[in-house]
Amino acid sequence: MRLCLHLSLFTLLASPALQSQDRPPDVSANLPIKRVVLYKNGVGYFEHLGRVRDNQEVTVSFTSGQLNDVLKSLTVLDLNGGRITGVAYGSAAPVERQLGDLRIPTDDKTSLAEFLGALRGARLEVRNGSNTITGRLLSVERKTRISGGTTLEIDYLSLMTDAGELHTTEISPAFSVRLLDRGLTGKVERLLDLVASAREPDIRKMTISTAGSGARDLFVSYISEAPVWKTTYRIVLDSKTGAKPWLQGWAIVDNTVGQDWENVSLSLVAGAPQSFIQNLSQPYFTQRPVIPLPESMSTAPQTYESTLIPGGARLTGSVTDPAGAAIVGALVKAFGANSALVGETSTNAAGTYELRALPEGAVRLEVASQGFQPAVVNGIVTSAATSGRQDVRLEIGSVTQATEVSAAAQQAQTTSSAMSSVAGGRSLGSGAALGGRRGGVGGGSGAGYGPGAGGGVGGGVYNPRANLEAAARAQELGDLFEYKLKEPISIQKNRSALVPVLQSAIGAEKVSVWNEQAGLRRPQRALWLTNSSGLTLDGGSFSVLEEETFAGEGIFDPIRPDEKRLVSYATDLALNVSSTEGSNQQRVTRVRVHRGVMTHESEVRETKTYTFRNEDNSPRIVIVEHPVRSGYQLRSAAQPIETTAAWMRFRLEVGAKQTAALVVEEARPVSAGYTVSDINSKLIATFVQQRSIDKSVEEALRKVLAQKDAIGALDEQKAARDAEIEKIYDDQQRLRENMKALKGSPEEKALVERYVQQLNTQETRLETLRQEIAQLETKKDAAQAELDRMIEDLSFDVKL
Repeated sequence: MRLCLHLSLFTLLASPALQSQDRPPDVSANLPIKRVVLYKNGVGYFEHLGRVRDNQEVTVSFTSGQLNDVLKSLTVLDLNGGRITGVAYGSAAPVERQLGDLRIPTDDKTSLAEFLGALRGARLEVRNGSNTITGRLLSVERKTRISGGTTLEIDYLSLMTDAGELHTTEISPAFSVRLLDRGLTGKVERLLDLVASAREPDIRKMTISTAGSGARDLFVSYISEAPVWKTTYRIVLDSKTGAKPWLQGWAIVDNTVGQDWENVSLSLVAGAPQSFIQNLSQPYFTQRPVIPLPESMSTAPQTYESTLIPGGARLTGSVTDPAGAAIVGALVKAFGANSALVGETSTNAAGTYELRALPEGAVRLEVASQGFQPAVVNGIVTSAATSGRQDVRLEIGSVTQATEVSAAAQQAQTTSSAMSSVAGGRSLGSGAALGGRRGGVGGGSGAGYGPGAGGGVGGGVYNPRANLEAAARAQELGDLFEYKLKEPISIQKNRSALVPVLQSAIGAEKVSVWNEQAGLRRPQRALWLTNSSGLTLDGGSFSVLEEETFAGEGIFDPIRPDEKRLVSYATDLALNVSSTEGSNQQRVTRVRVHRGVMTHESEVRETKTYTFRNEDNSPRIVIVEHPVRSGYQLRSAAQPIETTAAWMRFRLEVGAKQTAALVVEEARPVSAGYTVSDINSKLIATFVQQRSIDKSVEEALRKVLAQKDAIGALDEQKAARDAEIEKIYDDQQRLRENMKALKGSPEEKALVERYVQQLNTQETRLETLRQEIAQLETKKDAAQAELDRMIEDLSFDVKL
């Protein structure tokens, strides 16, 4: 920022126009501001419209910060046949670059010693007391001197005279220097001029040159940095008279552009078009553009997430043809307010459908199937308290024809829940008033801008409020939303204004909200707002006025039309709350066998019990926010009336001086796998005892076990024969060793013959054993193949 100040002021200091007046006009008198559009991202759009004549120049003044935005967005139009011949503005190199060209110290804290050190080689005249030395500066150095037990650091200056003599003198309070080099004094003066320019006003003049004949209209527009406009709301409640809540919205607008706004058309846009800062007003010296990260505001009051699943209502029914036969695969769509799609499904094999998470209130049902005329059913009323039913019959015909009917009251059963309607009657619920009701407010509520903001209020604030009218019109602008003031407004420079932008009745139900993870000791008093104003409510702070008394305040995020949102504003001191948790492992509920693996599926059930005690004389509607946990399924009878990305919201009514509890039961599936080939009889007996398999699975497993036993028997037989062969091998080795020891005597010949006979017998047995082993291996291979086939073909999916 200091760079811009130095540059702009140095450029303008040489201007005679600036030297002749304290501060230039912000814009020429014939080109006033006519339209201002303020955005939420800190920029404003400005339009000037004025008259020019012949070849006239128009001067507009900006600060350096404004000039960068103007250069990116400036639009200039001569509207009556003239032309724009050029736009010029003051420019110069950055101050740091100009100071760098001087090659002298430019730091803000440069000392005398540092300054003189940078002048090394310059011709100086130095006076220190009565001594005068003239020569070229050789050096400036600091030395330590001890005097009277005190250590001092003294700067010394050394010069070389024209005669070649070196002289050193102390830089003391009596020390003075005169610059003798030609031009050096001018450089130092230039440095001081640039430094002093930082204290001058930061003004950059832009001159627009026009060419033409006669008087013409000139249009100039641009964007510039502007304060972010703010919104604040007032919510007026009156449960005694049953009047509908009233919402009043205000915008806080600041004029800091340095020029009065006289009869300006003002628009306030709730949105943040992409914008950034780019330093275009200075010559570019390989500097990257400055694009800061967007700023975000952290607010202390608690806000609540917007709706992910809009409601807890459920609608079921069947779709049939004229003969009463079920239609499979029919497309069923449900539409809510403003024809918004709120649910979609298809009929199953029985021709029935089910739509969940529908919003409460009237919905329209559309049913279509190939070969049948589409059917439209209007006026179906749904409720979270009871499941509704609507049967539909499709007529045979072209899909271009449609049958439209109205739902009968008895077809969609919607017994009213504890939630009171926001369409009329006592929509605020009940509860003790937060302040005494005043009989009337005399005098006036203060002067203000726009209808309804001033004048006196007598006999309460509720009777005349329906006559109030907002001073702004609201409309959608794509992804943005605009509040446009109906009448021009005037705001002097460096002043702010509070402008009414919204006056509307709004749907609201007074509830208490409990979120255990919020870290609060008691529930929050809140309003469940339904934005029935038809306008987008920009995010901002709000104050609640109940029974003509301040009841609390809070903050909410932007709310779209017909969107419901919880907004808290006070602590509910009448409610005490506690919670307990429980968990238990359920027995196996499902057995699946596939490709040799048996899977037992069970679930761990966890319960959370919220207990509320209401010490007030009026009942409470409590909204409990329970976390949505990945991998868990809801098993309790209590169903959420609304679900966000992180929370399930349950509704609980607690009577006066009563205690009520909400039980939320959730289940987490647990799976255990077993390889069928590793199952033994002991494990089967355990499964039977635990009732984790049924009779059919037990019989199939026992067949597998019997086949495994058969293979085991073949293995035992083969092992016995292998052992016998090993024993024969050992005996043959003994016989051969004995035969080697014989010497060939007649007695020994008989023994040899005996050994030979034994060997022949053993060889015959070995051959038999080998044949038997081969047969056993063949049988085992066949039995193993049969076991593999049995396991592969084994397939069960049994619910216990």
